Amino acid sequence: AHAAPKAGSSPTTRSIARNLDLDALRAKFKGQVLSRSDANFSSALYDGLFNRLYPTNRQPDVVAVVKDEQDVCNAIKFARANGLKVTVRGGGHNWCSPSLRHGGMMIDLSNMNQVISIDAEARKAVIQPIISNRDIQKALNAQGMSYPSGHCPTVKVSGYLLSGGMSWNQGVWGPGVGSVEAIEIVTADGELITASREQNNDYFWAARGAGCGFFGVATRYHLKLYPLPKHITASAYYYDLDDLPTVAEWLGKTASRIPSKVELSLWLLNAPEELAEKCRKHAGKIASVTATAFADSEEEAKEATKLLDECPVIAKCLSKTQNDHVNFEKLFDMSGALWPTERRNLVAATFSNGNLRDVIMSLKDHFLRCPSKETLIMYAVFTGANVPAPLLEDAAFSMSARLYGGPWSMWKDPADNQANIKWHERCIELMKPHIAGYYLSESDTVKYPDQVKASFVPGNYRRIEELRKKHDPEGVFYNFYDGLS
Repeated sequence: AHAAPKAGSSPTTRSIARNLDLDALRAKFKGQVLSRSDANFSSALYDGLFNRLYPTNRQPDVVAVVKDEQDVCNAIKFARANGLKVTVRGGGHNWCSPSLRHGGMMIDLSNMNQVISIDAEARKAVIQPIISNRDIQKALNAQGMSYPSGHCPTVKVSGYLLSGGMSWNQGVWGPGVGSVEAIEIVTADGELITASREQNNDYFWAARGAGCGFFGVATRYHLKLYPLPKHITASAYYYDLDDLPTVAEWLGKTASRIPSKVELSLWLLNAPEELAEKCRKHAGKIASVTATAFADSEEEAKEATKLLDECPVIAKCLSKTQNDHVNFEKLFDMSGALWPTERRNLVAATFSNGNLRDVIMSLKDHFLRCPSKETLIMYAVFTGANVPAPLLEDAAFSMSARLYGGPWSMWKDPADNQANIKWHERCIELMKPHIAGYYLSESDTVKYPDQVKASFVPGNYRRIEELRKKHDPEGVFYNFYDGLS
């Protein structure tokens, strides 16, 4: 039971000034300042959203498309002076579009998209917030370096990092924010500061996990880097859904014996074309086990994944590919195919310490009735002996469990909205007995505001709100709930 405040109930809700002298802001602004009367206002609001199922009834009064940090400072100072609450668009998935609020100012960071520096010898990099997962890996990999980026190629690092960062090779590197060493932030006073463990630690702690509830604007990230694994491999095993209970039971029990360098997942999805005929009795649906090994040699990768051939029903495997040598570009191609752009999306990304068989079987029959062939259910099954992983120090991000995942509902035609929404909501009901928590940026915290608190251990949620009162006492920034209903 995580009771959430009702939208608009914050004691720091600011009045909205309607007669805004936007020319005064434009005079000192390098970027664009747009109001609702501008012809391109709607495109500024909606064109950049990953999710095409977005709210059209929530609109800010002003969009500030900034060019640099000074624009961010000027925008916030203007908002303070004119009673405008501020929200920030940071380029993540965040399916419920919390950057869109009723009134106020939306700061759009999309022009801040550069790699500032890479020091491979010192294993450090400095980047602006709106660089995609694919592009940051491409820049780092060219110098033999890597970073625990997110999986989806188009997601920008700021939206990803602010919520914690469920990453590639998380079993070894940890979540994305675990390798953030400092963050340059514009505060509610419009001042630019640097936050780290040594200075402005309150901001450093909150920016690493508070997501859309953060009371500042992150403008640069200072990253700790890692040597690029020399031999990354991808394996995939496809099974008939009749064998799902056996596969899930075995996988759940075996994961702790598989090295943490292997990223392991169990999927329910539409069968690939070459296996469709074999899956007719299950409405074309199939189960899949995938394993990505981050190794330095072919022998190391094979040794790390060898247990996958000991599945009790391996002889009934419909198809398998084992230890194909890949790179991050290929991984992003594969991920992008599973989560395509220009789709309507509903997502419930959850953490669970339940039995994998119980969790996946609670959804199996319902999945057979899924109205979209693009929808999938995925659970990452964390490997190695150290699961759940210990909580990070100095980070608001605080979810850790044996399993992570849920349904990703995807469809294209607006005429299919009702059927897919109804199907997805039933999924959430079926999952509830197994849920230990939520991932903030991949949950519908607008429709289900209780999922905000359930994305943190209780002490961390309380601390975010205490720090908000301390560092943004006038409520310049929107909190998790205000302006959404």
